[in-house]
Amino acid sequence: QVQLVESGGGLVQPGGSLRLSCQVAGNIRSILTMGWYRQAPGKQRELVAFVTGGDSTNYAESVKGRFTISRDNAKNTVYLQMTNLKPEDTAVYYCNAHFLLYGTPNEYDYGGQGTQVTVSS
Repeated sequence: QVQLVESGGGLVQPGGSLRLSCQVAGNIRSILTMGWYRQAPGKQRELVAFVTGGDSTNYAESVKGRFTISRDNAKNTVYLQMTNLKPEDTAVYYCNAHFLLYGTPNEYDYGGQGTQVTVSS
């Protein structure tokens, strides 16, 4: 069984920072891509950032220069460092992982339960 465990959300003032973490727990052989999505009330879920197995990164235009995604392969963990947060960053942030398991050639795509980020004064 595979679980994605997210942490690090909370309430922060505009201009503040937060770091989200997401650990993939289970019989993981290799994590191919990890990323973060977010969904604000009344809006569609959008991709925030992702990082590949080769450490290539991609960001939504709205967060470029403010957010940094990174991964620790030894810990099967992805991080999202968010700085200069704005009220429009308020959303539930979801982790996503695309990975391989031991004992099967199949690829899997799992999402986390989400963590709330609220930017408000």
